[in-house]
Amino acid sequence: MRLGVLDVGSNTVHLLVVDAHPGARPLPAHSHKADLRLAQLLDEAGAIGPDGVDLLIATVRDALQAAEDKGVEDLLPFATSAVREATNADDVLARVRTETGVDLQVLTGAEEARLTFLAARRWFGWSAGKLLVLDIGGGSLEIAYGIDEEPDAAASLPLGAGRLTSAWLPTDPADPADVRALRRHVRAQIARTVGEFSRFGSPDHVVATSKTFKQLARLAGAARSTEGLYVQRELKRKSLEDWVPRLAAMTTAERAELPGVSEGRAGQLLAGALVAEGVMDLFGVESVEVCPWALREGVILRRLDHLPAG
Repeated sequence: MRLGVLDVGSNTVHLLVVDAHPGARPLPAHSHKADLRLAQLLDEAGAIGPDGVDLLIATVRDALQAAEDKGVEDLLPFATSAVREATNADDVLARVRTETGVDLQVLTGAEEARLTFLAARRWFGWSAGKLLVLDIGGGSLEIAYGIDEEPDAAASLPLGAGRLTSAWLPTDPADPADVRALRRHVRAQIARTVGEFSRFGSPDHVVATSKTFKQLARLAGAARSTEGLYVQRELKRKSLEDWVPRLAAMTTAERAELPGVSEGRAGQLLAGALVAEGVMDLFGVESVEVCPWALREGVILRRLDHLPAG
């Protein structure tokens, strides 16, 4: 069957269309993406303003049209931290449902972490042993650890690259004092969770997902995306530590000129790098392998697991 996953995230609204059936890997058929930056459209009260809601509704309609054009039989719509944490989330969801017919399912942070973990487990398989999975989104950082398909520990922290950029790095280039303050904040938040994971012992394999990690790995010399999904891509902590001060000294425009860095993500790459460096350091991780699959694939896999075989 042809499935569509509509992911209303903190940075983008992304429709992923795949051909899938139980027991087979999902084959991507189409991708439709719009930069919405919901995390940056929140007002001082933490609500998504009327213009932001109108924009969200228009974007969902466009995605619905794309899904229809591509013959999607089953649409799985969900939203993550930007909608989850908006003070008017219920009103926003009701308007989207009324005006588009789409009933967005709001994932909790723990659900995000578990579904991303499932995707990484299926990608790397049982031979990867105990997995530690790290995911930096626009609104949150997810961490999950385990040896099965369901993690033994999962956490979601409000340390997304978009959220932190808006709240902590108002100038371009960033003020060094603001960078130091953000670094302290990030590490204090992460440090509170380390004990929850360390009691399970050291992981056999550490995996990173998300655009932030992919771009940081590309900066550190990993293969381009055009070289395909199956090329191994790693990010070493030493390389990341070398890049953080360089990114901090750059303007957004200068970062956008770097290999693998998109113009839309350049502004929040520094905050993302500080989170990546902090989580790798505090968890004692020297290197991560970038996983092509993440939350959207996890949602698809969970749906396929509940379909009857044959």
